[in-house]
Amino acid sequence: MNTQDSKLRGPAVWALVITGVASFMAALDNLVVTTALPAIRADLGGKLEDLEWTVNAYTLTFAVLLLFGSALGDRFGRRKLFIAGLTVFTGASAAAALSSGIDALIAARAVQGVGAAIMMPLTLTLLTAAVPAARRGMALGIYGAVTGLAVASGPLIGGTLTEHISWQWIFWLNVPIGLALIPLARLRLAESTAPGSRLDVPGTLLVSGGLFGIVYALVNANSKGWTSAPVLAGLIVGTLLVCGFVRHGFKSANPMLPMRLFRSRGFLGINLASLLMFLGMFGSIFLLSQFLQGVAGYSPTEAGLRMLPWTGMPMIVAPVAGILSDRIGGRPVVAAGLALQALGLGWFATILSADVSYAAQLPALILSGIGMALYFAPAANVLMSTVAPADQGKASGTNNALREVGGALGVAVLASVFSAQGGYESPQAFTDGTVPALWIGAAAVALAAGLALLLPRRNRAGNTAARASLPTEAEVAPEPDGIAVGR
Repeated sequence: MNTQDSKLRGPAVWALVITGVASFMAALDNLVVTTALPAIRADLGGKLEDLEWTVNAYTLTFAVLLLFGSALGDRFGRRKLFIAGLTVFTGASAAAALSSGIDALIAARAVQGVGAAIMMPLTLTLLTAAVPAARRGMALGIYGAVTGLAVASGPLIGGTLTEHISWQWIFWLNVPIGLALIPLARLRLAESTAPGSRLDVPGTLLVSGGLFGIVYALVNANSKGWTSAPVLAGLIVGTLLVCGFVRHGFKSANPMLPMRLFRSRGFLGINLASLLMFLGMFGSIFLLSQFLQGVAGYSPTEAGLRMLPWTGMPMIVAPVAGILSDRIGGRPVVAAGLALQALGLGWFATILSADVSYAAQLPALILSGIGMALYFAPAANVLMSTVAPADQGKASGTNNALREVGGALGVAVLASVFSAQGGYESPQAFTDGTVPALWIGAAAVALAAGLALLLPRRNRAGNTAARASLPTEAEVAPEPDGIAVGR
């Protein structure tokens, strides 16, 4: 036994290092741009909708291609596709750093999202395969902590690089890391596939086109007008394509997202709650990170540091929340976390003014951070308890994708409210736009807290999982393709 453990230790450590660093890069790029937005705007120009797309181009392509990327790995080889995704992500990071205009930056961010969508869901599959079952919990815990650290440090890293070097370095940072990981992955990770897996190209095209149309319409609604032809076309065609995707999920023999999973009350509740949570959180961070610099007058580094009570709180509170959820069940912890996050955003909306002090903002930041931690800690376990074991891979991928979609919609919706009520003309105008947007974000997260009450009670979780769905033979997988990790 000891001999076997020693043989396994090397590959397991290498797998943890490679997949952990790769996931750190992909998670970091969700929020690293936020504190660099004022510098990007000053350097490359662009309007509010252009800044939205520097964030949404990444989150949207990441979201809609995540399940497809996982299926590509199952079909053609997980190590091979992981390396391909890592290569695309690294190359797109260099292209973003070299961008001479805002349109080129947005295009590079979209390609970054494609690379992340291929790379990210395969990290946990490769890690799970490499780590012995006895040490898997520890390995996944370290992996989750690394991903959480990326989210917590994103605004700070982005602000520090922007202030002390240049905003381009938030993208150059990925290049040497990616170039080092590519040969290591080739040499140190084992190849694996899922025999019989199939690609859902029609489903991918439907959801990609639909979500792009809706987000495009929301981003451009105020500049072009809600009744303009491009905006109406985006809303109508996008909605029709999303409806087509839902129908496809019911009718297709092997859809990327089996809609039958949503017949489970718990699965429906946790996924809708996740989407709304990220809608309110990402949209609020998008505006507040700019408020701290453009209105409060902090430098990018100072703004990143002042966001830490919010983004960094899960690193402190999540372990306690995990213990609490084990004792009383996930539903009350998730619901309480979402309620605190909504309260924090509402507090912000109440006290925000052009001359508000940081001391007045601190309680809202702490409340939001505690709420985020209470949500993230039990969310993955709650999600997995709502589906049968054979569906856990698709369930996790679905939850991750919907959270990214929520983030993209949050930036689009809250920025649309901001531009309708205010703007960049003066500190007061920025405040006037931010306050109603924060109320929308708070309302979305409060609704998520209500939906969390749909989650199954602790003593019924096992029965709910059994009732959630009966897998078809094509859907049975040996292990999940991605465990939902708090971002």
